[in-house]
Amino acid sequence: MARDMVPVLKRCRSLGLDPIYLGMSKSSKRQSVRGNRKKSEYGIQLTEKQKAKFIYGVLEKPFRNYFAKASQMKGQSGENLMIMLERRLDNVVFRLGFARTRKEARQVVDHKHILVNGKTVNIPSYQIKAGDVIEVKEKSKDSARFKDILEVAGGRLVPEWLECDQENLRGEVKAMPTREQIDVPVNEMLIVELYSK
Repeated sequence: MARDMVPVLKRCRSLGLDPIYLGMSKSSKRQSVRGNRKKSEYGIQLTEKQKAKFIYGVLEKPFRNYFAKASQMKGQSGENLMIMLERRLDNVVFRLGFARTRKEARQVVDHKHILVNGKTVNIPSYQIKAGDVIEVKEKSKDSARFKDILEVAGGRLVPEWLECDQENLRGEVKAMPTREQIDVPVNEMLIVELYSK
């Protein structure tokens, strides 16, 4: 299985990202020294795509597949792409505060701790729909891991399109997210321009 093994803070620095978007409270003291080189138009577009891939933890091939699906849907391709990335099960678990980072959310889903509408789902890329109920398995609720997670992520703001019951580790998708509700610092129009070349 392919994995991104680049140190997180180093990657954040090179992309000009705040680690808070990944659920990390640390920040790097170092500055990215790039000299006075001006980025080309292609370089700027590529950086935006890499930002989106890095934040959501998606590799190149699945990301390209998301873009292909997004461009076939009604509406703007860029907005559709961001909404599809936001609807991933691992991202929803992170947004509900059942994991400290998106990487941890992916692991929690992989290890079969999450139920969607009462059924175990261990596919991080599973697309959530409006009305879906996401909860942590009964057996896992009492584990020390989830108690630690709630201490750290318990105070995190849950987006408007989700409803969360933190005591019972249960959440519901009230509606599909809109682009305005997605607080990720990515300019999706540049990604569309990059893929339409």
